[in-house]
Amino acid sequence: MPGRLEDKVAIITGGATGMGRAASVLFAREGARVTVADRNVPDGRKTVGMVGDVGGEGLFIETDVSKADQVSNMVEQTVRHFGTLDVLVNNAGVAIKTPPLAEVPELLWDLTLDTNLRGVFLCTKYAVSHMIGRRASIINVSSGAGLSPTPQSVPYGVSKAGVIQLTLTTSAQYAPQGVRCNVIVPGSVDTPQARGTSGSAEQFDRIPSRIAVGRIGTPQDIASLMLFLASDESSYISGAAIKIDGGGLV
Repeated sequence: MPGRLEDKVAIITGGATGMGRAASVLFAREGARVTVADRNVPDGRKTVGMVGDVGGEGLFIETDVSKADQVSNMVEQTVRHFGTLDVLVNNAGVAIKTPPLAEVPELLWDLTLDTNLRGVFLCTKYAVSHMIGRRASIINVSSGAGLSPTPQSVPYGVSKAGVIQLTLTTSAQYAPQGVRCNVIVPGSVDTPQARGTSGSAEQFDRIPSRIAVGRIGTPQDIASLMLFLASDESSYISGAAIKIDGGGLV
């Protein structure tokens, strides 16, 4: 049986680890050819190796999504190598703990917004013209932090709220031209970044007690939703913000 993404080409930013790696491998298993884009070169190449292990074809492109020239190069290399572009997963992001708003250094504000929001804008800007008319899909990754106060990281919450709004606008402008756009809103997911920003191993281990289903999310949980949104099975879904949090955002 053909895979759910047979003959499709996908770019997955932040593909070196965590949710991006899980999506890269799952997409390849379902028939997609995958560009893994990340600043993390060793782990990005490892992800491409894992794509090959499941019989897929992968391409690693070192990319800082906050840099327009690198994003443009990422898209052009992908189209030149694979011949087309059908799916864009804007997954790259950073989470940095900050003090209260009045004490947030401008450097941390700029770093977070440049990666988490400017990065989604730039990737969409340079990719969408190649996707028009192809029944294509853009999948953005926000966070529960974009829906509630984030005193532990002011710029992170603001950036993730912005991703939700940018998704709505992208859908309104490009869904009529054959490019759907949706945003995933994860709760707690067991990724290296989440463990690094939780404060301590003890705090991280307490998270499942605050989630209705009794466990923390896995990268595979998020990748499965990405697969659905990338496939034609979700052809009537655009402009949606889909929470995936086990029944409780923490």
